[in-house]
Amino acid sequence: MSEPVLLSLEDVAVDLPTPRGNLRAVDRVDLTIGAGRTLGIVGESGCGKTMLSRSILQLLPKKAKLSGRVIFDGQDLARLDPERLRKLRGKSLAVVFQDPMTSLNPVLTIGTQLIETLQEHLELDGQAARIRSAELLAAVGIPAAEQRLAQYPHQLSGGMRQRVAIAIALSCEPKLLIADEPTTALDVTIQAQILDLLAREQRRRHMAMILITHDLGVVAGRTDEVAVMYAGRVVERAPTPRLFKNMHMPYTEALLAAIPKIDAAPHTPLPAISGRPPDPTRPIPGCSFSPRCHYASSLCHREKPLLGTAESPDHQFACFHPISLAAGIEA
Repeated sequence: MSEPVLLSLEDVAVDLPTPRGNLRAVDRVDLTIGAGRTLGIVGESGCGKTMLSRSILQLLPKKAKLSGRVIFDGQDLARLDPERLRKLRGKSLAVVFQDPMTSLNPVLTIGTQLIETLQEHLELDGQAARIRSAELLAAVGIPAAEQRLAQYPHQLSGGMRQRVAIAIALSCEPKLLIADEPTTALDVTIQAQILDLLAREQRRRHMAMILITHDLGVVAGRTDEVAVMYAGRVVERAPTPRLFKNMHMPYTEALLAAIPKIDAAPHTPLPAISGRPPDPTRPIPGCSFSPRCHYASSLCHREKPLLGTAESPDHQFACFHPISLAAGIEA
């Protein structure tokens, strides 16, 4: 990696107590991201993407148990005291959640929420913070920015609310932005606008970004590297163009097949991944994907494959029977 490492996850695991037993939400994940780079984390709902992002932010549920190391800009976040964490979040480490209606305070104006962030982290006075807030709203594509400062979240559309959330996240020029499924509740055209906005701001500010999604199509062309998660583990990781051209994990193949094709005939059924995701409170001895995989053998049901290297050190996969597509798609 040419850029210096900004974030390093080392053997990170998250366990949650439940009435049915221990739930391993994140299972010994190792990842790195360089300054100014974009990492896509992809997987089905419940695979551990959001819990992994919350382990970085140190915003896990109270009874969650975190093990491993989360090194951000030379500091182990898991060992910082709450006050130092609070100062770090927002200023150097920012997040855009998937639902802006719950991440924005419904009883405070847009201006209040932007201004208090700037005053808390950058110590701007009221007038300077207000001017900067209007500039931020304009930068993320919100018209009549000055008037919007006096409005409340419910007065804006879903796309506008997400732009406000992005403006707040970018307000203190963070080194790392985590975008956790930022387009889930938006229609298709607005989704593209929000993703293009994030990509543009990431390049302009040269900040690192983690883009979390369940859709491989979202990360194509917008990320430098992709990590595919399943049942709490990273099962394939590679530079984005290489992953799309020559993926090795059957689960990655299944996710790609589920993306609608523009040239498909009308009413063409989408290939679905058979079976159900595994129960995280009932781990199986073999590969977690083996009950749903048509490549699986008896070995896959007995043993859990480790993350290994493919044709190059920066392409890793966890599979006993890796596939190789004859033709991928350009990322």
